[in-house]
Amino acid sequence: MNILILYYSKGGNTKKLANFIAEGVNSVEGVQAIVKNTEDITKDDFMTAAGIIAGSPVYFGSMAAGLKKIFDDYVGIRKKMEGKVGAAFATSGDPSGGKETTMISIIQCLLIYGMIIAGDPMSATGHYGTACVGAPDADCAKNGRMLGARVAEIAKKLNN
Repeated sequence: MNILILYYSKGGNTKKLANFIAEGVNSVEGVQAIVKNTEDITKDDFMTAAGIIAGSPVYFGSMAAGLKKIFDDYVGIRKKMEGKVGAAFATSGDPSGGKETTMISIIQCLLIYGMIIAGDPMSATGHYGTACVGAPDADCAKNGRMLGARVAEIAKKLNN
């Protein structure tokens, strides 16, 4: 079973966080992370994934246009996504830089795709997803791994 980690990253911090999340997914037996940036994604990647963890840097308090374009372009397959697990992550350049509103903008798309939303676990922050300022530090990396593992575990339960 695959979990797609889809991200847009201009400066590289969101990509780094995506890779930490992938480590968490891969820590769950029988589940594999597929990490793709928005330029390399296909509809097949979407449809074959048991879950999608989508991430973006903060762009004016919302997701980057590159990630939003994927959700817009793939709207025709949204009914095929119903019941899969969805989660969000974000990076910003400032502590009050809109990370939560960015994750909410991603979560809105995942909900419209009919997905079951998972926030990060209570052992992490117990909020909308994983987020960091700048490059992920050790705490953010740990939280990213926990989010990835949580999504993988939920997807595994739903598919048994």
